[in-house]
Amino acid sequence: MNYKAIFGIGLTTIAILIVFVWFGRPNNAVTSPEQSNTYESTLISQEASFDFGTISMAKGKVNHAYTVTNTGTEPVTVKKVYTSCMCTTASLTSGEKIYGPFGMPGHAAVPSIDVSIATGASVQVEVVFDPAAHGPAGIGLISRVVILENSAGKSVEIAFTANVTP
Repeated sequence: MNYKAIFGIGLTTIAILIVFVWFGRPNNAVTSPEQSNTYESTLISQEASFDFGTISMAKGKVNHAYTVTNTGTEPVTVKKVYTSCMCTTASLTSGEKIYGPFGMPGHAAVPSIDVSIATGASVQVEVVFDPAAHGPAGIGLISRVVILENSAGKSVEIAFTANVTP
């Protein structure tokens, strides 16, 4: 058996994989406002994250409302709202209309809602967390996210944390 040939083929394969990984990674280059899409980052949550502190499974669900504002120069459409875990639901309120509650893809329906937010306008995102959803395995520090897919490009992520006790 020719070990040198096998070794050479192995090194070549590894080198090719490294090239694919290197060139396939996302471009994280920083762009100036002039270079960026006019819609980028126009939906802004006044709170990126909220800490419920220490909460008890026995006391039931907790909730928190986030305000999301369109800071851009064009209307933005929220297409979908969903959560990172089945223990969390989120509802979006625009004016008098409430959309949701929405949950985790695969565990709950995540339909398109197509809610338009005018320039300077805000919507409320009500998040409900059920600390008992995971049973005894859900005790300890948790971190969850609610995602708003929108026409501005980058999804808005609002997060919360808690320390769950029995």
